[in-house]
Amino acid sequence: MIKDLKRVLIGRPLKNELMGEEKYGILWGLPILASDAISSVAYAGQEILMVLIPLIGILAYGQLTVISCFIIGLLILLTLSYRQTIQCYPNGGGAYIVAKENIGILAGVTAGAALSVDYILTVAVSVSSGIAQITSAFSQLRHYTVPLCVVMVLLLMLGNLRGIRESSRIFGIPAYAFIIAIVTMLITGFLKIKSGYIPPEPTIKSVGEPITLILLLRAFSNGCAALTGVEAVSNAVPNFKEPSTKYARTVLLLLSIIIFSLFGGTSILANFYHVVPSEENAMLILIAEEVFGKGFMFYYIMVTTFIILVMAANTAFSGFPMLVAVMAKEGYVPRQLSMKGDRLSYSNGIIVLSAISILLIVVFKAKVSSLIGLYAIGVFISFTLSQSGMFLRWRRVRGKNWGPKAAVNCIGAIVTAIVVVIIAITKFHEGAWVVVFLIPTLIYLMLKVKKHYTAVKMQLRIKSEELDEINITRDIYRNRVIVPIESINKSSIRALRFARTISDNVVAFCVAIDEESGNEVKEKYARLNTDIPLVVKYSPFRRVVEPLLKFIESTEYDYKKGDMITVVLPQFAVKRRWHRLLHNQTRIFIEKELLKHKHIVLATMPLQLKDDEYVLTSSRYK
Repeated sequence: MIKDLKRVLIGRPLKNELMGEEKYGILWGLPILASDAISSVAYAGQEILMVLIPLIGILAYGQLTVISCFIIGLLILLTLSYRQTIQCYPNGGGAYIVAKENIGILAGVTAGAALSVDYILTVAVSVSSGIAQITSAFSQLRHYTVPLCVVMVLLLMLGNLRGIRESSRIFGIPAYAFIIAIVTMLITGFLKIKSGYIPPEPTIKSVGEPITLILLLRAFSNGCAALTGVEAVSNAVPNFKEPSTKYARTVLLLLSIIIFSLFGGTSILANFYHVVPSEENAMLILIAEEVFGKGFMFYYIMVTTFIILVMAANTAFSGFPMLVAVMAKEGYVPRQLSMKGDRLSYSNGIIVLSAISILLIVVFKAKVSSLIGLYAIGVFISFTLSQSGMFLRWRRVRGKNWGPKAAVNCIGAIVTAIVVVIIAITKFHEGAWVVVFLIPTLIYLMLKVKKHYTAVKMQLRIKSEELDEINITRDIYRNRVIVPIESINKSSIRALRFARTISDNVVAFCVAIDEESGNEVKEKYARLNTDIPLVVKYSPFRRVVEPLLKFIESTEYDYKKGDMITVVLPQFAVKRRWHRLLHNQTRIFIEKELLKHKHIVLATMPLQLKDDEYVLTSSRYK
């Protein structure tokens, strides 16, 4: 039943040969990888105004335009830089690969950790912001904000587990619908102002503080959320059809043009209409109401804004699994994250991303203002390391026109490093301190994972010159078998029979927690037609593994160095998963302890039980 449900939700498994068909071109690659950056139009300008309006009142709108110009200038720098990254590193990995190869392992792991944090926060912020857009229009849903966010993350997870091609179709159309909606609103809004429309003056309460550099930097750090997602294209180059580099560079250029137009346009429109956004009232929705009234286009913008904000998380679902897969192949995160699932997507990475994002949403109660404090710092750290790495690469490799290219990366690295400092300082008390401490923690854990994999590889490795010298038949172990039994039943009898096929030296071993149960086992065992000896040990503290190990090491067993001891564990397998909860899982603890001893080999002899209904029904007719 579970397999059937999985097939319905995710689809049938795909062969490796179909990988080429799962990749996307420009048409579908653009909305998938640009949705995060495009969606920031819905909240980046709003977050700037929410910092400025309470303090400087009507003057906030003029400062919004200035700050937006700086952000757009930074966008142009990043676009030029990442187009170079895509050209030089077509195998994906983005900032992680660039920093690791040109600066060093620590820089690469730092970029990978920072980007991982950013992708997780992208999902949490995008979904929370999308649901906030809906609850701002339908206030009765505000009490269900967190459950709605969790459901949306799970739906996104399922959509991405279905594979790259299907997810691009599912999540691509809403992105185009949103672009059309905002472009229509911009054109209509500007024409309405030009035709003589005078928007009503807003009622703004402010404390009348002076415009200071610190205030502008705080607003600027909020607006920098508009640039998250720009790096996603460089991470996902292998997901494009051939020529993948050309397609990726084109998508990045189109993405930047769209952000420039939509973010810049909405910032100017907000300056004309003087809307006052808040946690309950989103800026885009307020502008749409001013421009269109509560007609069809108002609801169309509200719906598409909600969808694109939720779909923005899909950029993370595309970038995060690819990033951690690259890092997993190099041993910095668990290897399982490099494995592709049934639909040729990195399903383990998708599931991990969903689980951590849901945890953040629950902990921060889906409040965008709380989550936004954690946002952007991670991606700007990766921006800085990526551009620093590219600058060092140009200096080392040189080549045609390397000077201007290096200058772009150098300026970009300096500017983004300054932005990192600005965000860290201005948002430290808002939650950025979590990321400041979290990234070093992730770096430490990643390096520990790499250290473990390196140690395992060194211990398992056989040098090339040693292969010819190995003689498998040289060392023949004397195999001695122990079968732990709890009682005399079909499962333990089957294990004893198997044990006899692999050795002539077999012992049945029983740990009794009281004399009564021990005597019962002895009585039943005596009736078996077998020459396999039975050893019963009493365990007053109800321990199982310790008496077994003590017996192996005792003179009674006569264990000699070089002997291999095979412990055959009887096990019955139930039909339904929930049945497992009803049975003692002692075998798991026995395995865990015995695996610590190199001279002990573990084997499990299963007995498959039939379904309860079948057994009970059959017994009635006997």
